[in-house]
Amino acid sequence: MTILDKKPDGPDPVGRTTVMRAPTGWAGTAMDQLQQLLAFASLIAIVLYFSWASPTFMTYYNITNILFSTVVIGLLALGTTFVIITSGIDLSIGTGMALCAVMSGVFVINLGLPVPLGVLLAILFGGLIGLVNGVNVAVLGLPPFIATLAMMLVAQGLALVISDSAPIYFTDAPSYRKISTGELLGVDFPNAVLVLILAVIVSAVILGWTVLGRYTYSIGSNEEATALSGINVRGWKIAIYTLAGLFTGLAGVMISARLGSAQPATGAGYELQAIAAVVIGGTSLAGGKGTISGTVIGALIISVLNNGLQLLSIPQEWQNVILGLVILVAVYADMFRKQRA
Repeated sequence: MTILDKKPDGPDPVGRTTVMRAPTGWAGTAMDQLQQLLAFASLIAIVLYFSWASPTFMTYYNITNILFSTVVIGLLALGTTFVIITSGIDLSIGTGMALCAVMSGVFVINLGLPVPLGVLLAILFGGLIGLVNGVNVAVLGLPPFIATLAMMLVAQGLALVISDSAPIYFTDAPSYRKISTGELLGVDFPNAVLVLILAVIVSAVILGWTVLGRYTYSIGSNEEATALSGINVRGWKIAIYTLAGLFTGLAGVMISARLGSAQPATGAGYELQAIAAVVIGGTSLAGGKGTISGTVIGALIISVLNNGLQLLSIPQEWQNVILGLVILVAVYADMFRKQRA
């Protein structure tokens, strides 16, 4: 059954009443589950290989490091999942994250605001970036690639201008670092991973059990038919990009808390890794298909690859080559799946 058969509850343009069956944002359809199973099997195979190749890979310290490094990529990928399901793209999440990190430094250090308020404002600033992207795409009709590419450059420049091209250190706000590196559970387990787990749960609920999630799938599957059903596609697109921006803002807070400073140039390349995680996890670049579980698996694959290749002392340039090949395989698998469908 296609998303065209899943119209929202209520009358359609010719007066018929239809019911939309909510897609499952976590697991997806049988075909999506097969894709996730293959991705999960790939993750297990990669883990087993690095466990054999490096004796330090399966240590508790290294596993914690992998989870820690997954946080930022995972948060960016969660927001990007919604955008790509609508057949859009967001290239601004990396530099947008850096700008949000800088703004958190401005709020907490420069303006002396309480840490909770500064964190909230930084996350909302990310939502503002997403809102602008959504308006550019949905209202002005700009292609998502061009709109978010422009925002990527704007965010990159603003991060440097606002910070005066210098890091903003959180030495006067030690509680800020505990947002990421603290241990809420009283064990050697960073808070950042708990934040990612909570974000995964929230995003899965939104995608699988809310109107926003259903319309995300519907817009990506057939935007014109969705509009003809009486749905305000422009408004929902703006909401989707704004939601992605909120995840970008949260990622900015987490990376600056982990580093103990807001680095204005720290976001370069993160957008590619986040998009790669989403694609590897089975979300279709053509839109209409994607799951949160697949995105989580994709983010773990990226982190495990980065960590394992570093342990094996593989040069950075070859790490990029391997990651690029993994992305090509994931895209080919998506094309093969569509052909079979």
